[in-house]
Amino acid sequence: MLTVSLDHARQFILLNQGLLGNHRFVGKPGAYQYVRQAGCIQYDPVDVCGKNAELTLQSRVKGFRKKMLEDLLYRDRLLVDYSDKELSIWPSEDWPYFSGYRERSKAHALRFAGIPELEQEALAYIRKHGPVSSDTLPIEGTIYWHSSMHWSGHWSKDSLAARSVLEQLYTDGTLLIHHKTGSRKYYDLAEKYLPADLLNAPNPCGEEGDAWIAWRVKRRIGAVGMLWNRNSTAFLGIAMSGEQRNAAFDRLEKSGEITPVLVEGIRFPLYLLSDGLPLLEAVMAGQADLRPRLEFLAPLDPMLWDRKLVEAVWNYQYSWEIYTPVVKRKYGYYVLPMLWGDRLVGRIEPKADRGSQTLTVNNLWLEPGVRRTKQLSGRIDRSVQRLARFNACSVSAADSE
Repeated sequence: MLTVSLDHARQFILLNQGLLGNHRFVGKPGAYQYVRQAGCIQYDPVDVCGKNAELTLQSRVKGFRKKMLEDLLYRDRLLVDYSDKELSIWPSEDWPYFSGYRERSKAHALRFAGIPELEQEALAYIRKHGPVSSDTLPIEGTIYWHSSMHWSGHWSKDSLAARSVLEQLYTDGTLLIHHKTGSRKYYDLAEKYLPADLLNAPNPCGEEGDAWIAWRVKRRIGAVGMLWNRNSTAFLGIAMSGEQRNAAFDRLEKSGEITPVLVEGIRFPLYLLSDGLPLLEAVMAGQADLRPRLEFLAPLDPMLWDRKLVEAVWNYQYSWEIYTPVVKRKYGYYVLPMLWGDRLVGRIEPKADRGSQTLTVNNLWLEPGVRRTKQLSGRIDRSVQRLARFNACSVSAADSE
């Protein structure tokens, strides 16, 4: 088994992610290219200085603007909002792989009295009037209902009927999100935006068995860059046992699709997609572009999906404290890890005020042993300015360490 140093593992992951050296991903085509590589990026509606998916792309894609993602989703239809690792954004071309998920959703709806009739009523209205939200769909009242989507599983009984039926039809794949206004979703018929051969294509893996789980595991390995065969939050959204995960890794290794490596100082082997071996070899031979960049990472960035792995590789502990009670927070509500070169050197707490069009850095923390040199300060300042422009803001004077 190939053995690599910790430095080389870091550099490979970052180069693979497009976070080190010259930008691999540029403009709207680059944003699409990165999502295809990652398989999915997580969507979260909280917008403190950009939503999670936007920040994920902003750190990697040269010249990225928020409208590029909106266009890819709602104009070009190259991407869709749907379930994967929680609510995610992923390539429309992967639609057939989730056919079983949609079929289970349709079966789930039959368990609730009134849903099928409401679906027909909603579809008739949408066919006549076009995109609707739960506010504009004229279905009143409440209904006992529990969503099959795991991110909204807290909805149980007495949900608003309009919201319930739209979410159900969306989960079924009958509706797509047409657009969003703020966090409000507007839905329309999927058949109007995706070709019939894609909508009706069978799952390329057949039934949702071993081959399908292996496809999803491979996708997550590619998203992180290197990943171990352990219970991991990187596999969130894949319903599988430890035995099924082991079988998936074994299947992928035997087929030559993934390759294990030993990383000095890490007890467990890490796996990478085998087509990434030339990049790893270039890193080990000193032939890779390692020019440092300073980037702020999104809280749910694919590189951070396995926090234990991040600690093992970077000696960096990160917890998204947005849901942590204020008195228990170590840092802040919306804090972004700060990457400089191949090291995670600190964290920053920016906040964009759209009313005054200013971005304020509420706090900045450097890791132990990291000095705020003139060079580092300059890099931070330039990255803050870039984040401000990304949010159509200027930078306020407030900046504390």
